[in-house]
Amino acid sequence: MKRAAIIGECMIELNGKPFAQMDQSYGGDSLNTAVYMARTAGQSITVDYVSALGTDAVSDGMLSRWQQEGINTECVLRDAVRQPGLYLIQLDDQGERTFMYWRNQSAARYLLRHPDFSAVTEQLQSAALIYLSGISLAILPDEDRQQLTALLQKLAAQGVKIAFDSNYRPALWKDAQQARLCYQQILAVTDLALVTDDDEQALWGDSSTAQISDRLRSAGVKEMVLKKGAEGCIYHNLLGGDALLVETTAVTNVIDTTSAGDSFNAGFLAGYLSGKTPLESALQGHQLASVVIQHKGAIIPQSATKHINYN
Repeated sequence: MKRAAIIGECMIELNGKPFAQMDQSYGGDSLNTAVYMARTAGQSITVDYVSALGTDAVSDGMLSRWQQEGINTECVLRDAVRQPGLYLIQLDDQGERTFMYWRNQSAARYLLRHPDFSAVTEQLQSAALIYLSGISLAILPDEDRQQLTALLQKLAAQGVKIAFDSNYRPALWKDAQQARLCYQQILAVTDLALVTDDDEQALWGDSSTAQISDRLRSAGVKEMVLKKGAEGCIYHNLLGGDALLVETTAVTNVIDTTSAGDSFNAGFLAGYLSGKTPLESALQGHQLASVVIQHKGAIIPQSATKHINYN
């Protein structure tokens, strides 16, 4: 059995209109991927979530629900001083969303300063793959971000595969230059980059697949998946070989795109770790994402994904 460790932050989610009825749940790009990967991978892969929560009742509830999803929570540390962050999602008539955040003092932001983080470091050494996103990096204080980068460099040298989703959110960074410098350090040890054309355009000014591929190859990345929304995705082994366009089936009943990219990542990574081809892994990611975007919220009910046949 292979272990996938997913590093990041999960927050309390409020979904609805201000001063009106709201649904309470939880979400965050890394946790969304962990949930959907645990649902997809079956018994062949153990999914570890690496984060921090408080010791409050809401944190207890979140942890219990993650365990019910089949996520291993041994690497979720409990902070007696801080609580989870919170975000509000507002949707327009096309299902596109805007966010408001309250996360500056969240427990996950100070994960690396937890007195028990050394135990997490030991656990990560036995992982087959570590996945994180640009948001996982952006929420950390500068010193902690450098500490995590150094840890990933060490683990990569030991043979642990690193998967990175750029997931660029300008509001979380001091400026674009800070994000670029941090990303360059991570990309240097990244085996698999999962990126979107919009993010690469916004951060790097890339306007074509060739530009993105060339830059990632120069940075040290070995494999790329470029997510292009309704067009599908492009897989490219940057060490050699042609780019492969993997189309997706059009979805007419789009309700909420909140976890489209996160669920695609989950499906792709589950296939990637289980030995499926890039084509099979990408199709698995598309299949999962197409179901997720037809439901409201970051984490859709288990019943909605149980019927998916990934074989």
